[in-house]
Amino acid sequence: MANTMDFSLVSPERSLVSGLVTEVQIPGTDGDLTAMPGHAPMITTLRPGLLHISGPNGEDDYVVTGGFAEISAEGVTVLAERALHQKEMTQDILNDWVVEARKAWKDATDDNGVAHAAKLLADMVAMGTHVGLDPDHANYVD
Repeated sequence: MANTMDFSLVSPERSLVSGLVTEVQIPGTDGDLTAMPGHAPMITTLRPGLLHISGPNGEDDYVVTGGFAEISAEGVTVLAERALHQKEMTQDILNDWVVEARKAWKDATDDNGVAHAAKLLADMVAMGTHVGLDPDHANYVD
């Protein structure tokens, strides 16, 4: 089909989606980007956020926590550390992910590790807000 490209989203647990899309909005660590057919080849790392796809079958959103996206003129492959369909995301899951990010921040041993973990925690809380969950509920100190 003209003006479409192949798309695949995979996490360690499963393949979440595979098919033709017209665009993929990717939460990159260096900023959000949109990949469309004919895009220049590149690889980017992901930050926690929403991955939005549009295509012949409509639009859909997936929550990702990190990983990589490989983009070419013919398609996009996303290898996510963790990924869920937005409808599968719950407050309990967000709470668990924020607790893990907070632990990484507390356990960091150097300035780079602290900065990385603090950014991860902030992105995780922002992602929760973006999907309509309560970041204050998840953003507690233990």
